[in-house]
Amino acid sequence: MINKKHFARALAIAGFSTLLAAGTLFAADKPTSLDADTVEYDMQTGIVTAKGDVLMIQGDMKVTGQEAEYNSKTKEGRVEGNVIAVQPSKSMRVTCHKLTSDAQQHMIASGDVHGTMEDKTFTGPIVEYFQPQDYVLIRERGVITSKDGSFTADEMEGYLKEEHLIGRGNAHVISPPNDMEAGGDLLNYYGLDQDKAVLTGNAWAVQYNNTLKSNTLTILLAKDGKAKVTE
Repeated sequence: MINKKHFARALAIAGFSTLLAAGTLFAADKPTSLDADTVEYDMQTGIVTAKGDVLMIQGDMKVTGQEAEYNSKTKEGRVEGNVIAVQPSKSMRVTCHKLTSDAQQHMIASGDVHGTMEDKTFTGPIVEYFQPQDYVLIRERGVITSKDGSFTADEMEGYLKEEHLIGRGNAHVISPPNDMEAGGDLLNYYGLDQDKAVLTGNAWAVQYNNTLKSNTLTILLAKDGKAKVTE
């Protein structure tokens, strides 16, 4: 898990690009095909409603569900009922109960959200993505896993342009390649030129059979992806 190449973009890679692509299916500036058992268009309200085995395709991006609705006037859209979004070109897949998007390019996936890309996965009850700010919010205990380990917290935030990730509440990192496990009340990861993760509040770490406990622990990331814990 504590490999800077993976950790810095874990939130973006583990399904959020798929979530973003799924949300852009509602955009009117790109051609999208729609197929369903029934499709209804109200020219007065601008609302398109599709029900039963809904399939939307844009390029190699496909989204399926049981019901979908898009308002061409407000630019609000939703897909719900066993939602599956896939994009083979990026080896990405996301599933959830409901996916919504609005004119502010704010997307919400809710209900047993599960995203994958190659060897990385993400799960959580609610995931929000704000495209203009490139900001992700994961509520109610998110879990990110990869071949490098796992990262969990009660709430996660990701400022993706700044490579700043935050895990609040019972933050927990397990990294078998680094023979390390660590946790605390709060985890801040700073990418770019800093390459470090800071655990604060009841912070602890175990590495190579050595145990550290402190109010603040810092995990320094080397260029080769190795991690070193310091107080």
